[in-house]
Amino acid sequence: MDDSAVSLAFDSPARKEAANVPHLLHVFPSYGHGGVPIRIATVINHFGDRYRHSILALDGNKAAQSRLDGALDVVVSDPRIDKKSPLGALSRIRKTLVRERPDLLLTYNWGAVEWALINCLSPVAPHVHFESGFGPEEADGQIMRRVWARRFALARIKALVVPSFTLVSIASDVWGIRHDKIRHIANGVDCTLFAAAGDESAAPGFTRRDGELIIGTVAPLRAEKNLHRLIRAFAAIAGRHDTRLLIAGDGVERPALEKTAADLGIADRVVFTGHVEHPERVYPLMDIFAISSDTEQMPNTLIQAMAASRPVAGVDVGDVKANLSPENRAEIVAKSDEAGFADRLDRLLSDRKLRASLSAANRNHVVEHYSSQRMFANYGRIFDEALGAFPKT
Repeated sequence: MDDSAVSLAFDSPARKEAANVPHLLHVFPSYGHGGVPIRIATVINHFGDRYRHSILALDGNKAAQSRLDGALDVVVSDPRIDKKSPLGALSRIRKTLVRERPDLLLTYNWGAVEWALINCLSPVAPHVHFESGFGPEEADGQIMRRVWARRFALARIKALVVPSFTLVSIASDVWGIRHDKIRHIANGVDCTLFAAAGDESAAPGFTRRDGELIIGTVAPLRAEKNLHRLIRAFAAIAGRHDTRLLIAGDGVERPALEKTAADLGIADRVVFTGHVEHPERVYPLMDIFAISSDTEQMPNTLIQAMAASRPVAGVDVGDVKANLSPENRAEIVAKSDEAGFADRLDRLLSDRKLRASLSAANRNHVVEHYSSQRMFANYGRIFDEALGAFPKT
């Protein structure tokens, strides 16, 4: 065998497994562009060859694969589990877990609960579950059948990782997870990356006009993000300022959002960029970052905007207010207070000094509390603790 063949053999998954590189199997409801898949991509990239990763995208959407370091051995696939026959689906999940032989199973959010349940009933690997938030159906309260499913499925986990204190309370008080298994790990952000300069080419369809102020957001266009609320609040104050609304992101809600803007007579003042691959170049194009979701826990986009030195106006969901610098918290209102939301946008547009002071306060706060290095250290500790509980044979 020549040297290149030896190198190729060593780089193969089979050889890495033989070399006892721990195999982490990630199960995502979707691996499309969104906060959780992108965050885990940064974690995978950070650790490099310390672990070997396989990712299952249950809906077949693998778009966030673009965020993975191509030099790493990360396999992203669709397990093609047909749920028309529930018992057949559970059997297929079990067979997939056995075939993958992970050293650690990592499941994400409600959409992967069946995988958690099967591993609980017949363990294949130690299991860590991540909960990062809820869809619109659980924006205002827990669905009891899901509560009971989580109680059963998560009964034997090594750890439950959550990014917000709101979720810590729900996990303990509602799902009945033992306190010693709950790990609060704040999301992290690359503060150097998000200090980059703005680049209009990163925001398709947008060119800044002289003298205007930009209110913006970055979000997948899904129902729970409630960007209709943001568009309505913007419409209420747009006539008082030379301003436009920049919405970076794509999704199924886009046609409805475009219709809302048109119905309010502001279609020419709302820019939809579609998906943006480099949000760090888009935040600096905004004078104000806005968040209007019905449900959040610790949104990545919020701390990214803070790292980009943006002042924030928004609604009080999850830990949004707690995540902001103390100076910026007055710009967060109840999600039912749409007039108050519009008022906060109006106030920030009208006060350049306030925008500047909140920009600096948010940047300092995120550097001190939410660095990516702190998040990476905590994730590595969780992985290694769980792996130590189930040594490879």
